[in-house]
Amino acid sequence: MNAPATLGRIDIADVSIRLGRHGAHDGIEVLRDVSLAFEPGEFICLLGPSGCGKSTLLGALAGHLTPSRGRLALDGLPIAGPDPQRGLVFQQHTLFPWKTVLDNVAFGLKMQGLPRAERERRALDLLGRVGLSDFAKRYPRELSGGMQQRVEIARVLVNRPRVLLMDEPFGALDALTRVQMQGLLLDLWAQSPTTVLFVTHDIDEALFLGDRVLVMSPRPGRIVEDLRPGFARPRQADVLTSPDFAALKRHCLALLRPDAGAVVPLPRLTPLGNPTPTPSPAAWQFAV
Repeated sequence: MNAPATLGRIDIADVSIRLGRHGAHDGIEVLRDVSLAFEPGEFICLLGPSGCGKSTLLGALAGHLTPSRGRLALDGLPIAGPDPQRGLVFQQHTLFPWKTVLDNVAFGLKMQGLPRAERERRALDLLGRVGLSDFAKRYPRELSGGMQQRVEIARVLVNRPRVLLMDEPFGALDALTRVQMQGLLLDLWAQSPTTVLFVTHDIDEALFLGDRVLVMSPRPGRIVEDLRPGFARPRQADVLTSPDFAALKRHCLALLRPDAGAVVPLPRLTPLGNPTPTPSPAAWQFAV
């Protein structure tokens, strides 16, 4: 990170969530007794099997769901509903098909009442940062899947949120585009102090992106381990083939598949790469 974040702390205290309930003990218990704290500017990955409550927790942090028990807070204030300070990016884009790329990105600023010149200036700045300046007047249907997701991310970041909530945002993309989008996301995150909570069921993605990887159990979801990969930033593609990465991946696989055998002990990690900031690989630069 280029600058320390002062806002964006998330506190999750004894949160349990039941869905489809009509009483305190009805419905399906999706999350049970989750307590966590995320420091401002951290990149957190939630890793777990389908149905473990990852997206449910994200929805509660976005303000779309109310916990059955417990407390959620951003910077000490209770989360009581949706707010632009908590931006949400889904797996499938939610762009307005009848609006141009520029108008899609500027839409949130329009809802806040900003003058047209200011919202277009900020929207064009974000489009430049995601490599889509030349597509400002195009429509979503004219873009590839990866380009649409870049617009989606720009539309959230233009509001300058304290927290970026991402629900498997690259899950529908092909493998090469996914890697390129991961590199883009890390570049954007390095330029701002936003706290990121990233949901995925892909172990490689979680270990490559996260400062912390929170491994969840099957439903009802609980945190079974809080891993800190510790690989130097900026992260390069060669970390994916390192012995430390492979050992962490085996450990995560054993946590996610307890029937496969004993959990592999965590390795003693050796920092990889040069911690001094260097440009991302050219192959990751806005080729989506």
